[in-house]
Amino acid sequence: MQSSMPDLHAVLERPAADFAARAGAAYLGLALGDALGATVEFMTPREIQAQHGCHRTIRGGGWLKLKSGAVTDDTTMALALGDAILAAGGIDAHAIGEAFDTWMRAKPVDIGNTVRRGIIEFRRTGRLEAPPSEHDAGNGACMRVLPVALATLGQPEDAVRAACRVQAHLTHNNPLSDAGTETIVLMVQDALRGADRDTLIRRRLAPLLAAFPLFDPAGKREENPSGFIKDTLRAVFQALLDTDSFETCLIDVVNRGGDADTTGAIAGMLAGALYGPGSLPEPWLAALDHGARRACAVQSQALLAQACGNTPATL
Repeated sequence: MQSSMPDLHAVLERPAADFAARAGAAYLGLALGDALGATVEFMTPREIQAQHGCHRTIRGGGWLKLKSGAVTDDTTMALALGDAILAAGGIDAHAIGEAFDTWMRAKPVDIGNTVRRGIIEFRRTGRLEAPPSEHDAGNGACMRVLPVALATLGQPEDAVRAACRVQAHLTHNNPLSDAGTETIVLMVQDALRGADRDTLIRRRLAPLLAAFPLFDPAGKREENPSGFIKDTLRAVFQALLDTDSFETCLIDVVNRGGDADTTGAIAGMLAGALYGPGSLPEPWLAALDHGARRACAVQSQALLAQACGNTPATL
């Protein structure tokens, strides 16, 4: 289907501050979903209900014993990716590999096995692409991909998809991972351009389901979703379809338990772009780690500026 939405520069002819704020909301949404979900990561819905009732407060804790407002690898790896894109002036696999290696050497609070293996192999051999593997259909490439969505705004869709694969294949080289990750990026970009939820479903989700029906959110509620990209995105898509606000979307998805920091992060970036900055709950923003909040806000604008070929002040 050919898009009828305007390109990036046409969009920026409407109030630029609104467009930039929506990009910031996507990045803050990622961090908020990560921090909210981390408290209940690896719990079942029944365990969450018994311990928290309906979990709806950023409070830390969880199996990682986080401080209140702290984020996990979902947010910090995205920031590392964004730093690499900004430093290189674009999507550069070697720069991204170096950034991921530096991130891992700093001993992040958590790291997935597939991510760890890919970074160690890059460190050892300089390899920029993991071999294709049916076992690498995890959600690690998707959770961190938001900087690519912002940095490639205005580029042709084929270029956006290729950029997604550059960052993904350092650790995850799998067609399911690629398809899900690329769909999330394109949905975020369309939401930043002003697409509503129904348009996102028709324009992006429908083609994904035609190619990979196992992502279909219809049917049984996805609870206790694993780190498998299919489970993760079914939970995210169900939460998006079953709610009508940023807050209700994130509460829905994290109370499903399982890999809740990652389902929260992915739902957060998408819902932040869709519903905008006014939808982000003030108590959640106040509770979010100050350093993470500032880094997300600053990096979102720098990446958007790089995409536009402008300075942040002109946005």
